[in-house]
Amino acid sequence: MPSSTSWTPLHAKTHRTIRSRRLLERDRRLLVAVSGGQDSLCLIKLLLDLQPKWGWHLAIAHCDHRWRTDSEANAIHVENQALTWGIPFYLQTANSPPSSEATARDWRYQVLSKIASENKFDCIVTGHTASDRAETLLYNLIRGTGADGLQALTWQRLLFEKILLVRPLLDVTRTQTGQFCRDFQLSIWEDSTNLDLKYARNRIRQEVLPYLQENFNPQVESALAQTAEILQAEVDYLEQAACQLRKEAMFERKHEGDGETVCSSSLFLKLNRRVLQKAPLALQRRVMRQVLLEVLVIAPSFEQIEKLTALIAAPNRSQTDPFPGGAIARVQDDWIMFE
Repeated sequence: MPSSTSWTPLHAKTHRTIRSRRLLERDRRLLVAVSGGQDSLCLIKLLLDLQPKWGWHLAIAHCDHRWRTDSEANAIHVENQALTWGIPFYLQTANSPPSSEATARDWRYQVLSKIASENKFDCIVTGHTASDRAETLLYNLIRGTGADGLQALTWQRLLFEKILLVRPLLDVTRTQTGQFCRDFQLSIWEDSTNLDLKYARNRIRQEVLPYLQENFNPQVESALAQTAEILQAEVDYLEQAACQLRKEAMFERKHEGDGETVCSSSLFLKLNRRVLQKAPLALQRRVMRQVLLEVLVIAPSFEQIEKLTALIAAPNRSQTDPFPGGAIARVQDDWIMFE
């Protein structure tokens, strides 16, 4: 059994990942989200052990959803861990239990961002693993999504203003975090809701993935996480290429008097069909997705993207039925216009 200060292969791997992917800089203030489960306990222990090499200022944040009768005891348990390690602790308790997994996730990120902003933290760090990545890929695939949804769990993203959300354990499986916690005798708080099969993610975790491991691939979690990693790079590339194509296709107008050229705003969208027709279908769809995100504010459906993309090759004066909010796109000669 390793000592409390042992340097394990998982320490070395996490150190290399943070450095090679430039996830966290030295001397930063890091707010670590800790539920008390094995993944988040593994994360905070690793960061504490790496702290001397990086000079971080660490603190723990815990979100009490009030879903369980033992949620208050869970919060106290995590606070006691923070006291043992001598690091600051922040608790946020929901006024009422969130109505769904999605609502709970949104609430967590909102309150974590608020704590980080008020206390001058640079990053929020979470213990999402390769297992979470595999579950997210399957969950979104079953619901219906494109490449963007399949790679939804990314290593880092901007969460709020200048606060970065970082996930350093995306190449570590839940089996590995569990073994790490046992090796260091970390006191895991078992969350009973993780066993409740009314939640879709729990069914994927408890039923779908074990079936795939037993009947198809024992390393299916790592294989799916690797697929998400590949898709992330491809999505980044496609998004950049679509941005460039959109700039080329966008109607431009000049300010009177100074001759300065500017792209049209979302209130006056015109896209040149001749420019778009030269591009592959994948980029056409991605440009239309970007446009619809501006028009609708919310993520558009596949059907909405398809009916807008169809206008690229449609006869003159063709138009769509109204999008949510009443906007209509129509063809006028070489242009697709929004009204």
